[in-house]
Amino acid sequence: MITVDALSKIYADTSRGDLLAVDGVSFSVQPGEIFGLLGANGAGKTTVLRILSTVLKPTSGTALVAGHSVLDEPERVRQKIGFVSNNTAIYDRMSAVEMVQHFGQLHGLSREEVRARTELLFRQLRMEDFRDVLGAKMSTGMQQKVSIARALIHDPPVLIFDEATLGLDVLVARNLLQIIRGLREAGKCLIFSTHIMSEVERLCDRIAIMHQGRILDTGTLTELRDRHQEHDFEELFFSLLSRHEEQAPEAGIAVAENQAISTAESMPKGRATGVGKS
Repeated sequence: MITVDALSKIYADTSRGDLLAVDGVSFSVQPGEIFGLLGANGAGKTTVLRILSTVLKPTSGTALVAGHSVLDEPERVRQKIGFVSNNTAIYDRMSAVEMVQHFGQLHGLSREEVRARTELLFRQLRMEDFRDVLGAKMSTGMQQKVSIARALIHDPPVLIFDEATLGLDVLVARNLLQIIRGLREAGKCLIFSTHIMSEVERLCDRIAIMHQGRILDTGTLTELRDRHQEHDFEELFFSLLSRHEEQAPEAGIAVAENQAISTAESMPKGRATGVGKS
């Protein structure tokens, strides 16, 4: 469903030289699987996901989503994905139901399809009690549910969650993880990016550990523990990072990651994917 091969992203910087945000990343994700991208802030996770969602173009390498190239068929890719992040903005003057229906219309659904999908999602996500609340008056948990609903309105086969639990309280974050598990059971292909190790331990079928733009290792939790002879996943993570730290350039991976976000937010607003600020 998702195939990434030797993906790289370089930013030109006249004062620092080239900034390497993503360095030859390769992985694949199947339907009914949650693939975790684990790494510290600035590891390159968001850059990879924004390339997959067609907001950024790779410098080299290929990426296919549901059989479509992110470079050659960006519109087809956007039809196949839903994107949820921790900073997906909400329209202050639109109600929850208006926002979700608006994104359904952007995806070309008929009025009947939009209405039926909206009612289904509002029941599944338990949003009925704030369907008419304006974005400006929503709590963080309400806003996150709206972000999820509008990412799901067109029933995409691929879902991307980029640090989606960041800033949420414990109960809301727990509910979000339960929703993601339900999407896996429905056969969706999911990428879950986070820097919180406990989340990938509880949620992900396979894990890729990223550091300074590279994937250091990939596998199930059991495979990673066996391969590195370390049962404590936190110790495994930091040990792996320390052993590889000197192998990657020191040229500001975190800076390049921030540039990726700034680039995405400078794109024309209102993309149907909901990626970046709205």
